[in-house]
Amino acid sequence: MADALVPYGRRAPPVTSPALPDRGDDWRRLQQGFALQLFEDVLALEAGASPRTIDAYRRDVLRCAVFMRTQGITTVGAITAAALREFIYHLKDLGLAGSSIRRNISALRTWYRILLAEGVVTTDPTERLDSPQRWRTLPEVLSVDEVTRLLAAPQLDERLAFRDRAMLELAYGAGLRVSEWIGLAVKDVLLEEGLVRVFGKGSKERLVPIGRSAIGAVAVYVRELRPVLERGQGKGLLFLNGRGAPLTRMGAWKILRKYVEQAGLEKAVSPHTLRHSFATHLLEGGADLRAVQEMLGHADIATTQIYTHVDREYLRSVHKQFHPRS
Repeated sequence: MADALVPYGRRAPPVTSPALPDRGDDWRRLQQGFALQLFEDVLALEAGASPRTIDAYRRDVLRCAVFMRTQGITTVGAITAAALREFIYHLKDLGLAGSSIRRNISALRTWYRILLAEGVVTTDPTERLDSPQRWRTLPEVLSVDEVTRLLAAPQLDERLAFRDRAMLELAYGAGLRVSEWIGLAVKDVLLEEGLVRVFGKGSKERLVPIGRSAIGAVAVYVRELRPVLERGQGKGLLFLNGRGAPLTRMGAWKILRKYVEQAGLEKAVSPHTLRHSFATHLLEGGADLRAVQEMLGHADIATTQIYTHVDREYLRSVHKQFHPRS
């Protein structure tokens, strides 16, 4: 009940690591379940590690074992790659420096290398564990409200408003790269099917669903404005400039910049920001990572997994900013 008396705005205690057990029955169960003594013995006797390294690795692996037990995992063989990633995020929450986290990961890899050699485990979940130097960051992502303001910015009294609204709706609605916006042909937008055919990197083709807003904006542009712009120089491409020629990358940038200013957005917004916002909003809404990978046209799902890190950091930042006990 004492917590109820803490005034709003006061910060809760920082994240702490689970307490280490005393050297009793609890300690022995931990040693047995996670082969800690074997690890230490092999490290000292066979690997020839220095006392300082042994002491550091012992603490790092013990911390991992204690954390796993709080997650209901009681043996080293039951630890999964996902559980190890959660442990690394826990270390980050504790405020450990990147160098300390890298040492923890090194200790975990050594632990599993030894246990594999000794036949204690048959798989190594540390194989795909990212170190801090590989963690990547993205440009700023727009909120849903900011995207709504941006898409509403083209006013119908502007000559090219139909084109600009269609372009922005497609860029965000299908998560397109800028080269893909300007490379779309009229025949690539399958309005009746609610799909857009995209040729990405390496001319790899993918079909991406689009929603009602994008379908409606493109339909109006194709019916009302594009025939007026087309003067025989359009080459079948969807988006044309005011002179009837295909829109260039720089032209697309200038159009976006214009509406970012009109919408009053203070963030640095590039064409890729809309693609990042598309992916982030899908994952925030519960979309499957594989589906997002397909829609973005990523060859490797590891490229798409960056958005899970961004989503996690976004949720943390929202919690810290708005929760009274953060």
